[in-house]
Order: sequence, then structure tokens, then C-alpha cells
Amino acid sequence: MARFTEDKIKQFLKEDGFPVNDFYVAKSINQVKEYVNNLDFPIVLKALVPLGKKGKAGGVLFANNLKEAIKNAENLFTMDIRNYPVKKILMEKKVDISKELYLSFTYDRIREAPILMVSSKGGINIEEIGDIYEYPIDTILGLNPFECRTAWIKTGVTGKLLTTLGELTSKFYDFFVKYDAYLLEINPLAITTDNELKIIGTLMGVDDAASFRQKKILNMDQIGTERYWKPLTERERKAIEVNEADPYRGTARYTEMPSGDIGFMCGGGGASLLLFDELLAAGGKPANYSEFGGNPTAEKVYGLCKVILSKPGVKGLFVAQNITNNTQVDLVAEGVVRAIEELGINPDNFPIIVREAGVNEERAKIIFDKYNIEYYSDEITLTEAAEKMVEKMKRFYKYGNTTE
Repeated sequence: MARFTEDKIKQFLKEDGFPVNDFYVAKSINQVKEYVNNLDFPIVLKALVPLGKKGKAGGVLFANNLKEAIKNAENLFTMDIRNYPVKKILMEKKVDISKELYLSFTYDRIREAPILMVSSKGGINIEEIGDIYEYPIDTILGLNPFECRTAWIKTGVTGKLLTTLGELTSKFYDFFVKYDAYLLEINPLAITTDNELKIIGTLMGVDDAASFRQKKILNMDQIGTERYWKPLTERERKAIEVNEADPYRGTARYTEMPSGDIGFMCGGGGASLLLFDELLAAGGKPANYSEFGGNPTAEKVYGLCKVILSKPGVKGLFVAQNITNNTQVDLVAEGVVRAIEELGINPDNFPIIVREAGVNEERAKIIFDKYNIEYYSDEITLTEAAEKMVEKMKRFYKYGNTTE
């Protein structure tokens, strides 16, 4: 799944005729100075990160003149908003708002249907207001303007505004469906002092399972940003590329830990979670959480293993899976050995434990033995394999509770 920064979403909305102000995206103070000439003060400067609640985090500032614009831009460029460094700023004219509304579409997993959510009280404290009306949508019949009006009536909206909001909300739903979004939020949807509707803040996420239909827009942002609490690292992005290079044969996932010294590469299906916990319980410190499954190719295993071993500070490698993973163990062996060879790793002075039971394990043993890699099948348990990995790390590096 991919989330987009506000400039991209507003670009999509503008192309479809929605009421969006002209905006500029600055990547430097010099560009801020340049784009200010195209706008009338007062202006708003927004940190471009794929998150909501930017205003509450201090990522939305206003300026009444050039001096204030430069000062606020300098402040924004030094910010990290929930671990996302601010590298771009959206600049647009400040809208004179008489009232803020809230509008969003998302999916309700319990109802198994998209949900329209509206409130006559939008803004940065929308979660605390709690005055949001939810309207489930029939995916066959779609969402008609009269249903949208019904939803807005529940929030107290009346008169001419009700008709306008009904039509606009129905159009937003068509946009939500068109882009295979799993989230579309407009907050606030503003009623201006001129009694017009304007899109002020917006957030959108697109389902990457629809990439065959959405190639154009999904290439505008990195798949994986649904993990919005922390931006993807360089290695996490590389692992996504490895997985997407052959999306129809197996899976390979990688999540980086802030510390740790054991490269963790384990088969999914529940065993990887168990192995991670067992490694911790034995005193090990995983440098990442990574799982593979679905019988990946040797090429995909190689790519994933290379990503794992490329993290600075990794001093050992733990490869394991349960027999129920249904992955060809010899292909795992080929991929792991190729990565180790290419990186110039010598198993005689780099701790490696492999516990792989399953299809073609006899051939896998031959491959691992040839390169002097300590290999086990189901003669030991997953727990014992984790313990052996930590014991081997201690022998090589003589550490107990620390890696010193």
C-alpha cells in the first residue's frame, strides 16, 4: 500500500476538477523565495510528509510577508514529523475559512464495505470531537448524491449547502474508487467566507494490489508507506524492489531494527514470529525482522539475503524455516550462498546457522556443506536452532548481554 504526500493528492484532485488552490512545492529556501512571488499573502506552508495531523505536529505554518515565509520555511526544513524528515514544503494562498467540515472514505473490515464518514466539525482535533457520522456504502449500487445528502443531514447541514455537499461527496467517492484507494480524507473541507467549498488538507492511500491498474500514480510514491510511523530505510526500499521484481513467485519482506547484530532470515507462516521471539529469549539481538515464503526463487532469496547482510553492524546470519513453509530448501541454499560469496563473507569467521527442513533438503545440505555453513534439518527444533545461533555468536565475539 502506498501513501502520497499532499501535493500529489491535490494534483490528482485538480486534474479531476475538484476545488483545489494553486500550489507550489519548494525543496529549498531559494525556491521558497522564488515561489512567494507567485502567491498573494497571507500564505500557508505545509511540511510534505505522507501523514495526517501535520498541523497538530507543528507542520503547518502561516506567513504574512517574505520574512515570515523564509523563517517558517527554515523551521519546517529542520523538522522531523513522527520520524519523517521534512524535505519538501507545499506553499499556497491561505484560505479565508468561515467553517470547517470533515469528509473521508475508508474500508470497514467488519462490515466488509467502504464507509463514508462526515462531520460538520473538521480541523486538527477531529478525533477528539467524536461527532462523526458513518454511512456504509453498497459496492454494487455505489453512492448516490441523495445518500450523501442523507449523511450530511445527520450532521446538521441544511439548505443550499446540503445540495452542493451531496454532489461533491458523491464525486469524491467516484475518485476514491477510480484510484483504488483504501483511504481518502479531506480535512478540513472548508466553507470560505465567499461561501465556496475548498479542499484544504488531504490524505490518501492506494492499495498496491491494484498496481496493474494504477501504475502511473503508484510510481509517484514508494509502496510500503502504509507503515507511516517510520519512513522506509534504504534497505527496506531495496527489499521491496527485490520482492516486486518477481511478484508472482514467493514473497520476501524486510523490516529493519534500530540496532542488533544478527541477520534474521526466516520462513513465514508463523514460524518467523516464533523464531524471532526465541532468538530474543536466548539472548540474541536481531538486526532486522525478515520473512520469506511461497517458494521464492533462488534469485529472490539472494536479493533478500544480500539486503540483510548489507546492514552495518551485522555480525552473523540466522536462516530458518519450518517444513510447513513449503519452500524448496535447495533454492534457499543457492540464494544464501550466492549472497555470501558476493559479499566476500567467510563462514569460518562469520557465524551462520541454517535450520531448513522441507523439499529438496538433501541437496540443500550438499550446497551448505560445500561452503562450510552449519546446517540442520528437523533433527533439531526451531528453538534449539535459535539457541545454537546465539551460542555461536558468543563463541565468535565473546559477548553476553552486550556486543562489546
